[in-house]
Formats: sequence, structure tokens, C-alpha cells
Amino acid sequence: MAAANHYELLNIPPEATTQELRQAFRSLSKRYHPDTTELPEGEAREAFRRLQLAYLTLSDPDRRRTYDATLRAVQPAKRLTAAAPVKPVPVRRALSGGEWLALLLLALAVAFSLVLGVGLAWSRGAEFLKPPSWLVAGGQTEMTNPPRVVDVGSALPSDAALQPPAAQPGTLAG
Repeated sequence: MAAANHYELLNIPPEATTQELRQAFRSLSKRYHPDTTELPEGEAREAFRRLQLAYLTLSDPDRRRTYDATLRAVQPAKRLTAAAPVKPVPVRRALSGGEWLALLLLALAVAFSLVLGVGLAWSRGAEFLKPPSWLVAGGQTEMTNPPRVVDVGSALPSDAALQPPAAQPGTLAG
């Protein structure tokens, strides 16, 4: 992770925006953070410290202008030497105990939901091996018993729904 300057360390161009700078820092900090990397602890701490220094320098506009000015003054001399290639660090790591616990709780929640759903359906008398309503036997696409449409409005007089029933003598109106 030896880089000539902060821009090379963060893998961004000198004209990068603050959003690009933040994204580069976040992705590299996940890779080099001592808690999440497979590098030796001392090497990981040093790499993460350099990342933090680069981000703090480039995220402040005044510090960035000063750094860019010193970089332009030193840069012609450094062009004569070739930089060593940077070896990428693998990002894959083992799951932590908290992540395993979260996965276990998720699996238990899914299993409980399935058991609860099947139990409720069984208690209500639902058939488990019933074919779905959209599947018609024999490959037919028409419905054999289409639903009947009943017009209930024409069977009652127009004002019957608004008037209460007449009470008979000797009965309670209700």
C-alpha cells in the first residue's frame, strides 16, 4: 500500500469531487481496517492510519489546496523514479459472531413464520393439497361454473331500505 501521494493511495484523480473522495475512502477503509482485514495487525493499523491521514487532508478544502501546491512542487523530481506496483488485498473474510447470530435469528424467524402460517391454515380447515383456483383441469382455459351476478337493487322497492320494519302490536320493535 505504498503510494507516492494521497491521490494514488485513495485511487482517485486529483480533480475528484468530495463525493468520489468519500466513496474511495469508505471502500478502502473496509479493506484495510484492522478489524476486517486479514493483514497482520501492525501492517493493517499503519495502512489504515495512512488512509485516514489522506482522507483528512483531502476532505478539508484549505488543506487540499496546500497539499496540491506542495505536490506540484515535488512532483517533477518524483517522476524519475518508478513506483512499486500495489498488491490488492483480498476483501473476503470470515463471518463474525454477530453476523452468524443475525443469520441464525433470520432463519428462525423464517421457520417460525412458516410454522405459524401452516398452523393457522390447518386450524381454519384449509386444504393443503388443493389445486390453485387458476389451474383448470384438462388444459381448459374457460371456467366451468362462472360466477352468477345478482342484482339485489331491483328486488327491493327504492324506499324499503330506508324505512324500518313496522312493529306489530305486542312485539318489540327491533
